[in-house]
Amino acid sequence: MLQSFRLALKSIWSNKVRSFLTMLGIIIGVAAVIILVSIVNGYMSYMTESFASMGTNQISVRLVNLSSRYATVDQMYDFYEEHSNLFSQMTPNVSVSASVKHSGDTMDSTSVTGVSEEYIDMVDKKLEAGRFLSYSDVSSRQKVAVLGYYPAVELFGSADQAVGEKVLISGYGYTVIGVIECQDADNLEDGGTDDVVYIPYSTAVRLARSGIPSSYTFATVNTQTETTSAATEALETFLYSIYKDDDLYDVTAMSEMLDSLNSMISQMSLMLGGIAGISLLVAGVGVMNIMLVSVTERTREIGIRKALGARPGVILQQFVLEAITTSVIGGLIGIGIGCGVCSLVGQFMDFSAPPTFSAIVVSFSVSVLIGLVFGYMPARRAANLNPIDALRSE
Repeated sequence: MLQSFRLALKSIWSNKVRSFLTMLGIIIGVAAVIILVSIVNGYMSYMTESFASMGTNQISVRLVNLSSRYATVDQMYDFYEEHSNLFSQMTPNVSVSASVKHSGDTMDSTSVTGVSEEYIDMVDKKLEAGRFLSYSDVSSRQKVAVLGYYPAVELFGSADQAVGEKVLISGYGYTVIGVIECQDADNLEDGGTDDVVYIPYSTAVRLARSGIPSSYTFATVNTQTETTSAATEALETFLYSIYKDDDLYDVTAMSEMLDSLNSMISQMSLMLGGIAGISLLVAGVGVMNIMLVSVTERTREIGIRKALGARPGVILQQFVLEAITTSVIGGLIGIGIGCGVCSLVGQFMDFSAPPTFSAIVVSFSVSVLIGLVFGYMPARRAANLNPIDALRSE
């Protein structure tokens, strides 16, 4: 076995260019599988983290309020309190289309949202300065605002300087009581994650002239699937009793969205890995062709070895080992290139894509299998050569 391996390495080294061209398909195939699967998995992890930051225990409710059928804030809070075993927090959400102004500076793309005092804990955000909305702010419809980091810096220079100052929202003066901690320092821009303003929802409904909030967010007591399913079912039953039409409301659990997203991305990963794997099959055909050429070129050598007493099994072993060695070397080079490219992905994208261990193992195993399968036929042909005919070959 060791002698056959040495002969295989000698044969590969003596035909370096041809061997490299034979390996090229293996190298490209293995690298492509590792790169594509790792990028897809990296993106899946990025999306999972993004959803987790939004709260995987959250349930979003969207309502279509009609003049004859609608759910009031009091009704929603009564339902929330009756199901304290399922829900830990709740907030109405009221989006306001408004500009934010201060001393001649105007921000038109800032997201202004009315929320309750529980919102900051639901989204797990922290304060840079000041405080968040309180129950008294909401119940008494106070004109107070909590700024995101971006408008605080743009309008006042810093978070600390913003607290206690006034901003105009739709022409009405609001006192800044707090500033949210910076969420994305690399994207401090108009319309970004930090370009937000939060005001009491009770004040926001007047600005929006909607009268009744049409959006709510609930947080379940835990992230268990059973709890989420029970909470979703309870909400749908309650809303149906009011609206009598399930087209007038939508209940969406973040965890269910995340599961669906992960399922889709996993299927995409398998599909892309399969497509990249096709190149490995093409590489296998290349290995077989080169091995057939090698057998033809070394027919006289094979005849001499057989005349000296080499058994067919030894000849078969030598050529199979040569094919496998070629595939193994190509696979290792492909792994190195694939891992190298994956490490560079993070420098050009917003997410990291570390090499996936399963992709490395599968692609390398397939490359070795290809060497074995596609190298067997030429090796068998060499082993079955008649020594006399082989010696006559020129």
